Amino acid sequence: MGLDWSRPEERQALLSPGRSAPRVFGRRWLVLILFSAMAFLQGLVWNTWGPVQNSAKTAYGFSNLDIALLVLWGPIGFLPCFFFMWLMDNKGLRITVLLSAFLMVLGAGLRCIPVQDTFIKRRLIHGGQLFNGFAGPTVMNAAPFLSTTWFSPNERATATAIASMLSYLGGACAFLIGPLVVPAPNVTSNILLRSGHIAEIKDRIEAVMYAEFGIIFVVFAAIFAYFPARPPVPPSVAAASRRLSYRSSICKLLCNFRFLMIMLAYAIPLGFFAGWSGVLDLILTPIHVSQVDAGWIGFWSIVGGCVVGIAVGRFADSIRGVLKPILVLLFSGASLSATWFTLTFLSTFTHLPLTTATLYTSCILIGVFLNGAVPIFFELFVETVYPIPEGIACGVVTFLSNVFMGVLLLFLTFYHTELSWLNWCLTGSCLLSLLFILCFRESYDRLYLDVFVSV
Repeated sequence: MGLDWSRPEERQALLSPGRSAPRVFGRRWLVLILFSAMAFLQGLVWNTWGPVQNSAKTAYGFSNLDIALLVLWGPIGFLPCFFFMWLMDNKGLRITVLLSAFLMVLGAGLRCIPVQDTFIKRRLIHGGQLFNGFAGPTVMNAAPFLSTTWFSPNERATATAIASMLSYLGGACAFLIGPLVVPAPNVTSNILLRSGHIAEIKDRIEAVMYAEFGIIFVVFAAIFAYFPARPPVPPSVAAASRRLSYRSSICKLLCNFRFLMIMLAYAIPLGFFAGWSGVLDLILTPIHVSQVDAGWIGFWSIVGGCVVGIAVGRFADSIRGVLKPILVLLFSGASLSATWFTLTFLSTFTHLPLTTATLYTSCILIGVFLNGAVPIFFELFVETVYPIPEGIACGVVTFLSNVFMGVLLLFLTFYHTELSWLNWCLTGSCLLSLLFILCFRESYDRLYLDVFVSV
């Protein structure tokens, strides 16, 4: 139990029992909106180039390696993850979010510097994507900390779901915005391709980058003007209680077998799924699915996962103490969907119908179940290791998940001739995670403190 790890003085509530009872403030929704907007824009910028990679190659001379690196800057940006965990634990939410938003402004601004030299422009774009990636640790890790700091126990899972899902939604919207604004290269006419058409593509791409920079700057200004570190009065006893130190938290996490088990249950399938999604168009090419259709499959799987994640988060707030059963249901669905998709690929042997409808349905369901499980995992991490700070617990997990994703994407950058084996690996990772979840012994230390200590 997490409560056994800390000394009594560390668990002592900061609220004075007869003077100030826990309460929530209406401004908590504004704080959630500002953070969610930042998360949405970070995901949008990260996925700017994948949906328009052919146009980017034409306009700026990007190679396949360049396109892969533009995606890899996201997981590479997680390298200073432990610094942001320390910053959140020691300096609070406002400083951490403000620094992350500033890095996003700096990254978006670098991409907009008007340079005629294409070589320099490519380097500025890479630098901009890296700075945007540096905001990833805060975007991915701070949601449970924000919900605990500002929201009551019966709203925490919902707030965590909204804050954590908006980054995924931003990445999904890039599949729409890019192709709608940026025209595809006209390969039927070399004359047009070498003259006005290239200029038009470049102008449209720059218009997208300028628009993203402007919106990010507005959100940064709003965060700078109003984003408190904490409310005047904590919303719960757990929010007011003392936590373990940064160094002690890291040591306790690495020695907690239950945490390591649930961490692997999250990191392996979610990291693998992110890499699998990044090459979904290549996986579907042998069965004659176009890049456009693959993009729509990716879009709806992410959007569906966001909707399910928020709905499940609200359900978890309504009926407390059911995080493990929810994960069992979600990963059972993910395992079945991944198995269905994998066996459909072998329709010659399995005789399963290989149609557009079955491919769309199975792929989208995989994304819905896996993405929808993210906020439930975050809440379970915090409950399991309390009183370890939320940002530290989630930071270690998301760091490992991005390591899995980065290694897979880096491997696929140099080897992508035959990718059907990825389907089997995805199915295996979902089944392995389901096994970990079934063997996991859940506990709700933070919820226990709120329900019994506050009574």
